[in-house]
Amino acid sequence: MSFGYQDRNIVEDIGIHFRQGEIASIVGPNGSGKSTVLRLMTRLVQPRSGVVFLEGEAIARMKTRKIAQMLTMLPQTQDHNLDLTVRDLVKQGRHPHLKWYEECRNEHEDIVDWALEMTHLTEMQYRSLFTLSGGERQRAWIAMAVAQTPHTLLLDEPTTYLDVAHQLEVMELLQHLNRTQGITIVMVLHDLNQAARYSDRIIAMKDGAVVSDGAPHEVYVPAFFSQVFGIEAKIYEDDGKPVYTPRGLAKAKVKEESGNDVGIAKAAGGN
Repeated sequence: MSFGYQDRNIVEDIGIHFRQGEIASIVGPNGSGKSTVLRLMTRLVQPRSGVVFLEGEAIARMKTRKIAQMLTMLPQTQDHNLDLTVRDLVKQGRHPHLKWYEECRNEHEDIVDWALEMTHLTEMQYRSLFTLSGGERQRAWIAMAVAQTPHTLLLDEPTTYLDVAHQLEVMELLQHLNRTQGITIVMVLHDLNQAARYSDRIIAMKDGAVVSDGAPHEVYVPAFFSQVFGIEAKIYEDDGKPVYTPRGLAKAKVKEESGNDVGIAKAAGGN
């Protein structure tokens, strides 16, 4: 599949298959095409070539309502001006399952209750979104997505703008939803250590192409950090998951930016 604007391709000749029930994180430098892949998967943009299949059916030929019953996406930023309670926001997740004349009642209200419970928001359900912390607000949006009862949940940088504690809270919640409900989760992440800790699979992109795809311990090797991010890294293991520590720019990157060998010598000395 390829996609771009005018004469420039943003993603080119990529092929990715997401397995049911997995947590997959897409990582890579800025401008590598990570978010574009999510937009292609949700039909927000149309590919120049290739086809997106959702559970065996070409998504371009599917009705929007059917797609929304199977898949949902949380973008990087949400509408922070919504004057709603948490419960009213979560109820919006039921819209794809309601006929135009139906209201969110009976079994639909039960699903809203379940989504609030799953995301630990029952006690906050009547609070205004304006009164929530960043982490609580993100949980409310995830609860809305859960109330949609999708098979697949896509998230574009779900921990952006959150402090470390709230980042971990969101990541733990997503892992819990995956493990207990079998929801397939595909997310774009910038924090590589979080991606490794909470994902079954890492898909690395650079310049619009997939350059590495596998389990975290298979992807996180020194050459990966050098080739994809231009850094030297030390990798060690913690609780069976790889963790990396940056050591500085890769020598080739230093040479490229300095234009001479002095930069390389200084970088080597610094290590």
